[in-house]
Amino acid sequence: MSPLTLINRPAWGAALPRRASYGFVLVAVAVGLLAPGLAHWLLAPLLLAGMLLLGVAHGACDQFVVPATHPALARERLRYWAGFLIGYLGLALAVGLLWWWQPAAAVALFFGLTAWHWGSADAPALAPNRGQWIAHSLLRGGLLFAVPLGYWPEETRTIINDLLTLGGAMPVRAVAVAQTAVLLGPSVAVGHLLLWGSYFRQNRGGVARTDMLEVLLLTILLMALAPILSAGVYFVFWHSLQHVLRMNQLMGRPLLSRRPALRTELGFFLRRSAPLLLLSLAGLAILYGVAWSRAATGSVFVSLALLVASVVTLPHALLVTLGMDAARWR
Repeated sequence: MSPLTLINRPAWGAALPRRASYGFVLVAVAVGLLAPGLAHWLLAPLLLAGMLLLGVAHGACDQFVVPATHPALARERLRYWAGFLIGYLGLALAVGLLWWWQPAAAVALFFGLTAWHWGSADAPALAPNRGQWIAHSLLRGGLLFAVPLGYWPEETRTIINDLLTLGGAMPVRAVAVAQTAVLLGPSVAVGHLLLWGSYFRQNRGGVARTDMLEVLLLTILLMALAPILSAGVYFVFWHSLQHVLRMNQLMGRPLLSRRPALRTELGFFLRRSAPLLLLSLAGLAILYGVAWSRAATGSVFVSLALLVASVVTLPHALLVTLGMDAARWR
C-alpha cells in the first residue's frame, strides 16, 4: 500500500485523530471566557512555543511530498532536489516580488490562499465526491475569516491594515470590512446548510455531524478570543498538528491507533524536519533581530510574521493541494 493510499483511505476522524485539536480549542475557549483579561498573557507563551515546534515546522517536510505521492518525478535524486529547490524558492520569490510591486494584491492573495489551504486541510478524508470536497474546502476557509470579520471587525481591520502598511499599501476602510462581513457570513452559513443536507441525502450523516461539531467548535473559538489569538490557536493546534500527523503517515509512519502519543508523533516529525527547520529558525532569528532593532512593536512583530508566512504559503499550499490531495481531484 502506497503512502498516498494511506493518507486518503481512512474515514474522517479515524486516521487523523482530531480529539487532541478539539481539546486544545476547548482549553483556549475556556481561557477566553473565564479570564478574558489574561487570555493574551496565558496563551501567548504556549502559542509562541507551538509556532516554533508546529507552525514553522509543519512546512519543513515539504520536500518529502513529491517522492511519496509522485515517485516517478523523484527517481533521480539530484534532478529532483534541483527542481524542488528551484520551484519552491522560485514561487516564494514570485510572492516576494508581488509584495514589492503590488502589496495590496499580495495581501489579497495571501488571505485567499490561506482560506483555501486551511479549508481543504480540514476536509473529510473520504469526501463523498469531488464537488463536496471543494465545497467543504471553500466553506471551512470562509468560516475562519467570516466570523472574525463579523464579530471582531475593528480588531480584524487593524491586522489587515498593519499588514498593508508594512507593505506600503493603502489601508482598508471600516465600511469595506462591514460589507465583506455582510456578504461572506450569510453565504458561509447557507452554504454549510446545503452541504450538510447533501451529506444526509447520501446517507453520510456521520460526516455531516462531525462537520457540524467542528463548525460549532471553531465558531466558538473565533468568537471567544480576539483574532490574533484565535487564529494562532487554530493554526498551531489544529491545522499544523493535523498536517504533522498526516505527513507522518506519508513519510512511512502510519497511525496504528486512534489516540497516538503526540509526543512520539511530534518527535518523529521534528527529526525528519530538523535540517530545514533549523535553517528556517536561523533565518527568522536574523530577520526579526534586524526588524526588532528598527521598530520594536507588537504590531510589527505580527505583521512581519504574516508577511514571512505569505511568502512560503504559495509553494506549500500547492504541494498539499496537488500532491497530498491529488486523489481528491480524480
